[in-house]
Amino acid sequence: MKIQNRSDFLYKISLFCGLCVIFTAFAFGQTTRSITIITEPKAIVWIDDVRFGVTDAGGQITLNVVSGGTRKIRVRAEGFKETTQNLLPAQKGNIKIVLSKTTDQAEITFQQAGAMSSLDREKSIALYKKAISLRPKYAEAYIEIARLLSDNGDSEEALEAIKEARKIRPIYPEASAIEGRIYKTDGEEEKAIASFKRAISEGKGFQAEAHTGLGLLYREKAETFGITGDFESEKEYYLLAVGELKKAVQQLAGAPDAITIYQLLGDSYERIKYYKEAIAVYEEFLKIFPNVNEAVTVRSFITQIKKQMAEQ
Repeated sequence: MKIQNRSDFLYKISLFCGLCVIFTAFAFGQTTRSITIITEPKAIVWIDDVRFGVTDAGGQITLNVVSGGTRKIRVRAEGFKETTQNLLPAQKGNIKIVLSKTTDQAEITFQQAGAMSSLDREKSIALYKKAISLRPKYAEAYIEIARLLSDNGDSEEALEAIKEARKIRPIYPEASAIEGRIYKTDGEEEKAIASFKRAISEGKGFQAEAHTGLGLLYREKAETFGITGDFESEKEYYLLAVGELKKAVQQLAGAPDAITIYQLLGDSYERIKYYKEAIAVYEEFLKIFPNVNEAVTVRSFITQIKKQMAEQ
């Protein structure tokens, strides 16, 4: 998400709201390390189940990863068996991940469905259903169907797909997070909150998508209270949003989606005039993402806040 100015930022937040993905207590000053994954071309790379990107034609991708603790790298490439490997606390530099060819037709069809999802949702859904016919207990396929149906505005069928996934895997944080997103889109606020909290509980505190969903929901409630003149409730809900968004950026830990969440977090602090905290968020952003397009805008946010503080 590219944000050129404050009004553009707020507009694109509204778009992001329509699309919406436990460590120790959040603290600024996180350190990062650079790693280069070397594997097959066009392989999707996740760290701790957060998607970080796709390898280039040479099979490489360089990532900026927050340091600390053992992490889990997951790699999937079309025609190969999905592989998981630990990323050790001190590990950095080149990391080679060897993938093995797969002959599992269900897995191959699942991968084909994923490749098709951005081109033709209906064909992608059909392929996911084919994968399920080949492997009836393919919970991940049901989840991807739920995402696509939700994007199509078909909430009822999306919720049915989630129900099927839960029959296979009763404790399924991702399923609960998607369910929360569906309820939020449909305006069923209490159900959305319950589903997001269930996702976080099922993930034992780790579920960035659910924390983000709650943060966005609380921001929207804060904005509504502000419009009606209930400024005490407005501040209360911005603080609730801050609490969730803090956890989301920590858990995204350098992933591309964190670019947006950091800005949402900083803006939430600004709305309640917590200017020092907002600056700390933006400075943290610049340490982790110094070269992204949004960095210029974030630097301008810091300049604007410091000017406001000087005028008080």
